[in-house]
Amino acid sequence: MDRQVVEASPESGVQMQVRDLYADHHGWLQGWLRRRLADREHAADIAQDTFLRLLATRRLPGFGQGRQYLLQIARNLVIDQWRRQRIEQAYLDTLAHAEEAMAPSPETRALIMEALMRIDRMLDAMPAKVREAFLLSQFEGLSYAQIAERLEVSVSAVQKYMTRAIQACYAVMYSE
Repeated sequence: MDRQVVEASPESGVQMQVRDLYADHHGWLQGWLRRRLADREHAADIAQDTFLRLLATRRLPGFGQGRQYLLQIARNLVIDQWRRQRIEQAYLDTLAHAEEAMAPSPETRALIMEALMRIDRMLDAMPAKVREAFLLSQFEGLSYAQIAERLEVSVSAVQKYMTRAIQACYAVMYSE
């Protein structure tokens, strides 16, 4: 009498928990999103992406926190999508003002959009003063002393902020 022992892998446990969360909360989440977004298809896509995110990250809510956790993921996905749309629209507006001969190919456009999204995520992840110092330096051309005065910090603090910002830029450049 041979018994076959099947060990459950960590993925199967996560998959089972996500399946249970899906069964318990998918309809509710989709309804909540539909009311907020006023678009049935968009709500369905975000709800589905929420559960895919759970599977991808393998981070699950604690007991009794399913809805709250799902809402936070869904909100973040909506914010990410709005941010991407805003960046994409700004890029398309810029292209509309460029000469047709300078218009990039669809492949180049996709690469540029991905780079813009990585830059946006990098800036968003920076502490506020680091981001502000970096932007003042790069877009307003201010010196470290001028940035220090504007931010009401020391020049050495600005140097530290810029070092962190430049490290973040290198990380984005060489991470993908």
